[in-house]
Amino acid sequence: MTTTTLRGWMLKGAPQQDTAPASSAEKPHSWWKVMCLTGVDYFSTLGYQPGIAALAAGVLSPLATLVLVLVTLLGALPVYRRVAADSPHGEGSIAMLVRLLSFWKGKLFVLVLLGFAATDFIITITLSAADATAHIDENPFWPDTWHGQEVLITLMLIAALGAVFLKGFTEAIGIAVVLVGVYLGLNVIVLGDALWQVFTHPTVVTDWTTALTTSHGSPLAMVGIALLVFPKLALGLSGFETGVAVMPHIKGDLQARIRGGKRLLTTAAVIMSVFLVTSSVATTVLIPAAEFQPGGEANGRALAYLAHQNLGTVFGSVYDISTIAILWFAGASAMAGLLNLVPRYLPKFGMAPAWARAVRPLVLVFTGTAFLITWIFDADVDAQGGAYATGVLVLITSASVAVTLSAHRTGQRARTWGFGAITAVFVYTTLVNIGERPDGVKIAACFIAAIIAVSLLSRIFRAFELRVTRIDADPLVHQWLDEIGSRQIRLIANEPEARDTREYSEKLAQIIADNDMTDQRDVLFVEVTVGDASDFETDLPVRGELLHHRYRVLTLESSSVPSALAALTLWIRDTTHRRPHIYFEWTEGNPVTNFARYLIFGQGEVAPVTREMIRQAEPDRRRRPHVHVG
Repeated sequence: MTTTTLRGWMLKGAPQQDTAPASSAEKPHSWWKVMCLTGVDYFSTLGYQPGIAALAAGVLSPLATLVLVLVTLLGALPVYRRVAADSPHGEGSIAMLVRLLSFWKGKLFVLVLLGFAATDFIITITLSAADATAHIDENPFWPDTWHGQEVLITLMLIAALGAVFLKGFTEAIGIAVVLVGVYLGLNVIVLGDALWQVFTHPTVVTDWTTALTTSHGSPLAMVGIALLVFPKLALGLSGFETGVAVMPHIKGDLQARIRGGKRLLTTAAVIMSVFLVTSSVATTVLIPAAEFQPGGEANGRALAYLAHQNLGTVFGSVYDISTIAILWFAGASAMAGLLNLVPRYLPKFGMAPAWARAVRPLVLVFTGTAFLITWIFDADVDAQGGAYATGVLVLITSASVAVTLSAHRTGQRARTWGFGAITAVFVYTTLVNIGERPDGVKIAACFIAAIIAVSLLSRIFRAFELRVTRIDADPLVHQWLDEIGSRQIRLIANEPEARDTREYSEKLAQIIADNDMTDQRDVLFVEVTVGDASDFETDLPVRGELLHHRYRVLTLESSSVPSALAALTLWIRDTTHRRPHIYFEWTEGNPVTNFARYLIFGQGEVAPVTREMIRQAEPDRRRRPHVHVG
């Protein structure tokens, strides 16, 4: 494969401007198929959630799990159904919160939330692959010679996941449908048999209830303890953010996508709730408490323990294979979420290279990052659990805040109070989790710092790129260009102040004196108003104003003065097929300070930056507009 061919394959499907990510251009699918893509993350937590609940709550595990289910159905589900309705393009709660903020504080806020999202999604990939490796290691048929090679096996699983996404989303969804169908079917068999064991051996239930009353006394105390240990079970909420992120892959128009997204979230939550409650009851009642402890046969694999014990080694191995497969592919929903979020924000902000809109280069970046995380944490599931829970809970909390504010802005008082109460629950859960596992915040902080550093460097390196995505000129502008005809088009860059006759006459006299201009007939003043300078790619409206009956002024609004002027001159060249002349004054002051002003505020060192943007946009100097500085 030649370099050109490889580059074309890597960048295939990447949009050139601020449009939807390339991933959303893939073939759309039915909502239930897309549910399987997010379900490989959500449903795969059955591989370890019952064991986590048993370790955290002991004999109270079913009650603590019931609290988790209530929070899921009455808290997270209503929140994300609202998020799905308000951000059907997969932007998630980040977009809802960004609308409240502008300028650089809005961009930095996005970067922080993207840091937590990256923590959640990348750790989903690495932790799930590491957990799949742990299940492989525990299987009795696994050769002893491969024990101790956990990092290598985990890296191989992550590489295989990346290879699937290099192929395409359609293949990923097809694999997810098969894995989810098989895994849930096998869990029905395992849990059905386990519940039968419970019903036919009533002594195990009696032993459990005796242990409950002996250890915890009154029902009120049991409920209180269950509420206290609930934050440790928060990994069971992991599928909601990815459920919204994959919405662009649901087929149909906008309303059909919203309906499909809500069905996806509701169906997944109900299925998971049933499995969580039944698995918690079965594992707590049937498995000795000692087996849940580190080193025990049920540690991190409670349902696999029941499958081997009650249904035999052969069935147990089949169940192991399905668990390993879905844990390996649990990272698929996280990868899909990253491939939707990153191209939607960072390239638009100028905080990632233009190729970051393409799927395949990003797959390689995320896969490489997952390799690094796996190596740093030595493929240890427990070491990554804190970061995973922190990322999940911060995103759910931000979503709760977003829908609360959204309901408040639309005057829905009852919903505002309801969502506010849900927010309080998730704030409490997040703070408790951070207090008990501060390593999660530390890891998230590393992701945030890395994203901010890379983003700011990218913004600096892309400082001279043309940022205008589209130019919209009104009829008066076209009329003036037509009136000039074949004569020279002369543009004077003016920083508007009083906009009176004196300002324009003095500016014109100065430009004439500095540049020995003799023909004043076809002069057009150009004035740029800077909006949100933190934006990178923007549309450029061009409006014509005739001031004081003689001065023709083109008014522009953009995030950057040089970008607007460079784009205007190139557009005039392409529209009239003549190279316009544009005239500047040198900016007074320290050039370094002026360049910093340009980077932050979109204005400052205007003349040289405009010229450099024109140079980069047009390699052929014979076709470049003329730039004059006096």
